Amino acid sequence: MPRDPLFTDAEYPEDPYPGARPSTSYVHHDGTGYALTAETLAAVRGTRIPVLAYGSNVCPSKITWLRDTLGLTGPAVVARAECRDVAAVGSAGLRGRDGQRPATLAAAPGVTEWHAVWFATPEQVAVLDVCEARGSAYDLARLHGGGIHLEDGSVLDEVYAYVGRSEGRMPLLVGGEPVRMSELPQRKALALTGTPAPGHGLDVTVLPASSFSG
Repeated sequence: MPRDPLFTDAEYPEDPYPGARPSTSYVHHDGTGYALTAETLAAVRGTRIPVLAYGSNVCPSKITWLRDTLGLTGPAVVARAECRDVAAVGSAGLRGRDGQRPATLAAAPGVTEWHAVWFATPEQVAVLDVCEARGSAYDLARLHGGGIHLEDGSVLDEVYAYVGRSEGRMPLLVGGEPVRMSELPQRKALALTGTPAPGHGLDVTVLPASSFSG
């Protein structure tokens, strides 16, 4: 683990959703963020599972919540990523634990957003499965299309994401269109009214429940 910290959780609070996020890649451990070196990134790309984080899971304080509440262990390797033709949009339902409107992923041709990729261990994926209510609220799926690029310009040929499964985690349509989370703060997102989209429009393959068992 690098010795010089980049930040602590206090600099990136979890509330309001989706929480504050660093504008750089990082390794998170014990409430502290460290620089993600090229050597570490190269190592985890060959051994860990790339999972797109497009909502609160990019926030360091949320990662600590995962540790304290759901038993997440080990360093979290979080690589900033440019995401093309997809967008984090407001979901049709609210988050059960605090009543905030969470993000869900939707197809968005021509749109580019910056999010992050967790290079997760199988044990960490198991924790994310619980957090995201995999199999009921969200599915874990492989994204197709090659639209996820890391900061070094490399393309991730294989990347996974939690995508909406239930009606409450489908995109909320306002005037027939989804609303990108980057376009309004949580207090305004909560005030939105609309209808659930019939689907997310993504080109994905949903994984069976046994995938990546920790």
